[in-house]
Amino acid sequence: MVPLQSLSTQIADWLGLVATLLAPGVVATVLWTPFLVAKRVRSLFRTLPPTESLLPSYVLAGLCGSIPFVGGLLAVFASGASNDPQTGAQLSNSLIDVAVVGTIGYAVGLPAVAALGLPRAGLDWDPTGYGASTWLLLAVGGVWYALVFAVPLVLLGVVFALPT
Repeated sequence: MVPLQSLSTQIADWLGLVATLLAPGVVATVLWTPFLVAKRVRSLFRTLPPTESLLPSYVLAGLCGSIPFVGGLLAVFASGASNDPQTGAQLSNSLIDVAVVGTIGYAVGLPAVAALGLPRAGLDWDPTGYGASTWLLLAVGGVWYALVFAVPLVLLGVVFALPT
């Protein structure tokens, strides 16, 4: 039988891990809310499965959208480079790579998935017909969301690049 103190410590550790993984997505989701002013963005989230409801779909997409950045950050630190003081530049470059690739991915990938992929999958969400303004709105939204992660990653990369 597991002692109660050990079990509570394990539960606290797991809750701390979950909070650490979810916190960036919560921040990004909150900071992305100005885009919900656009009727077509609200329509997009109302169309998304599994809930087909604005708020749950928005929160779920916002939280899941952080996974590439959080995963990239964890992969960089898990690579072992952070344990070697001589590899500050390598760690810095890796963090900046995650920021750049993620930002480009969101700036290009979000519009492509939303305006091309979803309608082909039977999710017709744009009442304006997927014109240039929809693509621009999605691209700006993708960049905005990505910058919430990219800016701190680049700043962290600069810190690791500083001489010790």
